Amino acid sequence: MKKERPDNAPPFISIIYIDTLIYLIPVAFAIAIQSGKRLLKIEVLKQEADNIKLQSELQHLKYQLQPHFFFNSLNNIYALVDTEPEKAKQTIHSLSKLMRHLLQNSEEEKVPLSDEINFLNKYISLMALRQNDDTVIETYFPKDIPNLSIAPLLFVSIVENAFKHGISATKISWLNFEMKVENNTVIFISKNYNFPKDKNDMSGSGIGIENLRKRLALLYENNHSLNIEIQNDQFVVTLIVKVNS
Repeated sequence: MKKERPDNAPPFISIIYIDTLIYLIPVAFAIAIQSGKRLLKIEVLKQEADNIKLQSELQHLKYQLQPHFFFNSLNNIYALVDTEPEKAKQTIHSLSKLMRHLLQNSEEEKVPLSDEINFLNKYISLMALRQNDDTVIETYFPKDIPNLSIAPLLFVSIVENAFKHGISATKISWLNFEMKVENNTVIFISKNYNFPKDKNDMSGSGIGIENLRKRLALLYENNHSLNIEIQNDQFVVTLIVKVNS
């Protein structure tokens, strides 16, 4: 005799569905965990690749900056050898100190702000040796320097550019360099009379400023601003960098 199913008994297909679902839930959970681990590993590898690329680009920019700086300094010395040999000797001595700083600190990710200010003072003094009495150079750097760290050699390209374009052989020239520190923000302002180079003059090709733009974009992506403009016949560069202590 065929056994009757109770009226309240669940359908046979529902029982199979529930049993299958109970089995699949842990399987799906395990697959989700493995997928999450795989995605996390891919993301970690991507970050590592991005960091390697970033460091490679920064290293390239540093290597680009060093010979550029060195050759420009040698040009200044060359101009003094015949006319003022004693100044040329003094300049070579000063350059050797700057190159030592350049080689040591350019490999560091960050350096004390006080070291950068000291480097700027020495570089400006070196550049001033070549100038005549019609050139006025003013510097206003903080004496009480806060304990902040910053990427090395961010300001020297701006100073170098001012000497390139702010000095006239026949007119009174004026250069002004000022640095202020407000909380964790460094504000560097360079001003000079504007003596535009002839279009055929490639001595101011702009490699230093372009190098600076790229380094700032890599190191201080959303924490900097670089503004270059002409105000009342003055060439004004303002660099603002938010740094960590």
